[in-house]
Order: sequence, then C-alpha cells, then structure tokens
Amino acid sequence: MKTVLITGANRGIGLEMAKQFSLKGLQVIAACRNSSAELDQLDIQVETNYDVADAGSVRQLAEKLKQQKIDILVNNAGILNSMGLDDLDFDSMRRQFEINALGPLRVSQSFLSNLGSGSKIVIITSRMGSMQDNTSGGQYGYRMSKAAVNMVGRSLAEDLRQKEIAVALLHPGYVRTEMTAGNGLINADESARGLIQRIEELNMQNTGGFWHTDGTELPW
Repeated sequence: MKTVLITGANRGIGLEMAKQFSLKGLQVIAACRNSSAELDQLDIQVETNYDVADAGSVRQLAEKLKQQKIDILVNNAGILNSMGLDDLDFDSMRRQFEINALGPLRVSQSFLSNLGSGSKIVIITSRMGSMQDNTSGGQYGYRMSKAAVNMVGRSLAEDLRQKEIAVALLHPGYVRTEMTAGNGLINADESARGLIQRIEELNMQNTGGFWHTDGTELPW
C-alpha cells in the first residue's frame, strides 16, 4: 500500500485530497495545526500540532515517522493575505514567505530520508506566482511567495533527479475555499480530482513542471 503525507489537510483542498486518496486505497497521513470535524471522520492517520513554519514541529513529526516510507509528499499548507500597493504589510509578506515558500522546502528536506526511488514531491503553488501570467498586479506577498516556491520546486527537481524522486508544481485553480472566502470557479473536490490525476501522471520525464489542475502547462 502506498503512503501519502499531506500538509494542511484539515480543510479545503488538502481535506479533499485526503478523502480522495483514501478512497483510492492509499494510506493517508494528514498533518495540520488543528484537526477538523470533517478530517476526524476519515479513517486515516491525523497528526496535529504540525506547523510548516515551525522547524521544531516539522522535525518532531519527521522523527515520529522516520521508519515510514512515503510515496507521495504533498506540500499543501499555505496562506493568503490580500494586499495591494496602497496597503503593503511587510510583516504579512514575511509570514507568507515563511509558510508558502520556506515551508515546502523545510518539509521536503525533513522527509527526504522517507522518500526513495519512485517517490514524488508535490508543491501546491499558484499561477499567481507566474511572471508571464501576471497581468493584474497586486497581491504582493502571495505572488512573491508563490514565485519563490516555484523556484524551490525547480531546484528540488534537479537536485533529486539522480535519486529518481519526481517533483511537480501544481496550481489548484481558483477554488471556493475558506482561504478565498468562498469565491472561486470550482469546488475543492473537483480541484482535488485534477491534482491527483496530475500526480499520477508525474514521472522522471516531466519532473519539475508547472501545471494547472486541468492539465494545462503554465508559463513561468
């Protein structure tokens, strides 16, 4: 049985991915700061008090799971604090960098010993981190943190190529979740289905790619 570890799995896209991976027969480990009623209803392993911005909590879970082989590591945890040029909040920007950019790198490094040939690392990023796709401006902290994590994913793909660990950067779409205050174009279950399909298609030939949940390749 394959094992998937998902960060930020207590709600939204992470929760839906946990549900759908479980239904596919994978062993799911859901890591989050606090659980939720919906997550507790699933027959999966839930690890709480886990914060991707807290190196100590990441190390603690890595130590707890050191004997557990991980086939798919999904870096899903993230935050969005809206801001434009007239209301820049640099502390908020730093927080978004800590979680959205440094978090996936911290987690991926901490669980490298759990990964082996054929394992996959997935970073849930955003097309808002694309330089070419930015035609509307604004959202400085979020855009910058997602651009940074895109570089994290590209570097991981190269550094882990010899270990045959594939890496994908995936945009979930504009999803109706608590993060987007219920706004969006698709629901979390639809997004999760597409993301899982992209993960299943990930291999060493397409490692390091940047895709939309619908399979469209996105510009950097």
